[in-house]
Amino acid sequence: MDIQLDPARDDLPLMANTSHILVKHYVLDLDVDFESQIIEGTIVLFLEDGNRFKKQNSSIEEACQSESNKACKFGMPEPCHISVTNARTFSSEMEYNDFAIFSKGEKDTSDKNGNHDNQEHASGISSSKYCCDTGNHGSEDFLLVLDCCDLSVLKVEEVDVAAVPGMEKFTRSPKLTVVSEELRNQIIRELVTLPADCWREQLDYYACCSQAPGCGELLFDTDSWSLQIRKTGAQTATDFPHAIRIWYKTKPEGRSVTWTSDQSDRPCVYTVGSPINNRALFPCQEPPVAMSTWQATVRAAASFVVLMSGENFAKPTQLWEGCSSWYYYVTMPMPASTFTIAVGCWTEMKLETCSSNDLATERPFSPSEANFRHVGVCSHMEYPCRFQNASAATQEIIPYRVFAPVCLKGACQETLLRLIPPCLSAAHSVLGTHPFSRLDVLIVPANFPSLGMASPHIVFLSQSILTGRSHLCGTRLCHEIAHAWFGLAIGARDWTEEWLSEGFATHLEDVFWAAAQQLDSHEAWEQQELRACLRWRRLQDEMRCSPEEMQVLRPSKDKTGHTSDSGASVIKQGLNPEKIFMQVHYLKGYFLLRFLAKRLGNETYFSFLRKFVHTFHGQLILSQDFLQMLLENIPEEKRFELSVENIYQNWLESSGIPKPLQRERCAEAECGLARQVRAEVTKWIQVNRRPRKRKRRVKEEVFEKLLPDQLVLLLEHLLEQKTLSPRTLQSLQRTYHLHDQDAEVRHRWCELIVKHKFMKAYNSVERFLQEDQAMGVYLYGELMVSEDARQQQLARRCFERTKEQMDRSSAQVVAEMLF
Repeated sequence: MDIQLDPARDDLPLMANTSHILVKHYVLDLDVDFESQIIEGTIVLFLEDGNRFKKQNSSIEEACQSESNKACKFGMPEPCHISVTNARTFSSEMEYNDFAIFSKGEKDTSDKNGNHDNQEHASGISSSKYCCDTGNHGSEDFLLVLDCCDLSVLKVEEVDVAAVPGMEKFTRSPKLTVVSEELRNQIIRELVTLPADCWREQLDYYACCSQAPGCGELLFDTDSWSLQIRKTGAQTATDFPHAIRIWYKTKPEGRSVTWTSDQSDRPCVYTVGSPINNRALFPCQEPPVAMSTWQATVRAAASFVVLMSGENFAKPTQLWEGCSSWYYYVTMPMPASTFTIAVGCWTEMKLETCSSNDLATERPFSPSEANFRHVGVCSHMEYPCRFQNASAATQEIIPYRVFAPVCLKGACQETLLRLIPPCLSAAHSVLGTHPFSRLDVLIVPANFPSLGMASPHIVFLSQSILTGRSHLCGTRLCHEIAHAWFGLAIGARDWTEEWLSEGFATHLEDVFWAAAQQLDSHEAWEQQELRACLRWRRLQDEMRCSPEEMQVLRPSKDKTGHTSDSGASVIKQGLNPEKIFMQVHYLKGYFLLRFLAKRLGNETYFSFLRKFVHTFHGQLILSQDFLQMLLENIPEEKRFELSVENIYQNWLESSGIPKPLQRERCAEAECGLARQVRAEVTKWIQVNRRPRKRKRRVKEEVFEKLLPDQLVLLLEHLLEQKTLSPRTLQSLQRTYHLHDQDAEVRHRWCELIVKHKFMKAYNSVERFLQEDQAMGVYLYGELMVSEDARQQQLARRCFERTKEQMDRSSAQVVAEMLF
């Protein structure tokens, strides 16, 4: 599959040949250098060839039966720490030039960073020759293809796992006298299929193997999107080395991480949820089907805190003066795209008064302590699963920590810290067992391009959620918590079906938040109907302003989930910078689930959802998996007009507003909270119509106190007015203290300021564009469309101040608006 795409504008290619060989485990050993803005080190990949993983279910079952009687006596060791310089002494003794090797007479095409261009003979591999077919080449060598971008790959070598003491237990020989490629691969095959209750022993061996000496360098080549590795004479995936070590370093301009400053002006770096995912952080297999575990050792200056997707609450280990090491691990197989890291001068935030947060001082449940309770058999590949842990099943609030720059301590204590326990408890009351054993929450820098992002064991939140009352903070926190089930524990097998993650999280955030507030059924219904009203307005706007091809939830239709013979595929619109600002998958997905819940009734629907979670956790799904199971659980009398094909046609494979939704919104009566807003809008229109100088005294209007979502709806209605006088706008600001409201309210207020050129409040717009970058992109467009010189000057001035720190995709979109 020879994919030639423009990385600046086209679809996103997934190049890894996952149909032939899979990465089962990564071991990362990295140094973070803030002066050079480079992360450097090694990654060791433990592989399983296609013949093995296609027979995975039967082989794992046999391994479990044979191994479960053995006592796993290994405790988790202190991770070994090897500096990059010292670690090179383990590599093979072959001569190399800048860590890349060339056949005799070939020209060294590497640049000063050790990269290679796409010339025909770079590293002895013909790019055009080997990209087309990465399976069995007959007389040619097997090619391992990894997703890789913006990395300097220095060297690749095979790891001599047989040199690790004790590895003979994975072979049929009491002593390893004659070591062959076949024997090394046999060791890895046995290691990666150890049963779940031996997870500590398995991690121990992975760590030791990752530091074993090299036993021969491998030929490699890189292009715009991939790293290609081969071993001379290894003609199939079965023959290819099953443990390889890659020496590499990131580039400052790499798109997987952002080097920036936090709110206290201290340096930090974090994975930003880039469209290219993690391939500029480490070479990996990006397709979701490549489910793997990982462990990582990260070194940084002692003043920095390292947070990562990991099951353990890591603590720093001092290596030498001024340098600390952090170690994390994950035993639940996940796509490599879910790996997350953040390094900065964060401070752990704690409530100063006693509260329910005391629950967070409990130790996380570790898989080794599992009191396994088998309620049926899990369908996923084997790992230490919390759904079979009786203690985990009753744990309403998992242990958590909150990190932020010290300057945000007050805001975190006032809102975020108090909300986490009730939100976690609410999620458990709706869906049951938390899929992950612990949670870190980090307030990321101002340039973070969204309000939040969830990864295994860690959630990033924008500083924008800390302003105003608790509403925005609570709803966003609930949204990210929901992703633990939908998006992480249950993932989409095809990334184009983003609605399976975002639609579910959007629908569940309302349910979780109502439970967290302990609202009665009528209050919960009113709040959820009001939010449905707001989302309906947003969806209509989105349909008007977006291209039709980006309004479809299942764009590949019958080809959804299909890949090439090698496993490579292309994600449509994956690199479109405007895609990250679109809400279609959130909104249409939300309305579909709301429609289905109404059809079944909430009690039946959420009972089904718990059953679905229990059936599919730890697995990847397509739309039909959810829909088919749902329809099987719907009584005949409620199935009218519902079928998988019908839902595809009306909701998932069509652009525009789904017809059933259009009919539902036309027939639906307005909720009480929305009617109250409409009454307040009428009052404001009357105020706006009054003459500036009144001949006789008129009774002043008395305005009702409104909830944050009501304020958003009020301001949206007022945005529909052709003119609002400065006097009316000033009265609005004073009545509702708009400058102190949450970011959603202030965003609508800024739109009103821009539309009506309310110069007295331009400072509010300026502040929003700088402090609420996750939501400010749309405002830049409004400022430029107005064709008002002062407003355009304001937009350019704000962009000049923030563009160096701004998220790349956001900066690209804004620059196109301004210039």
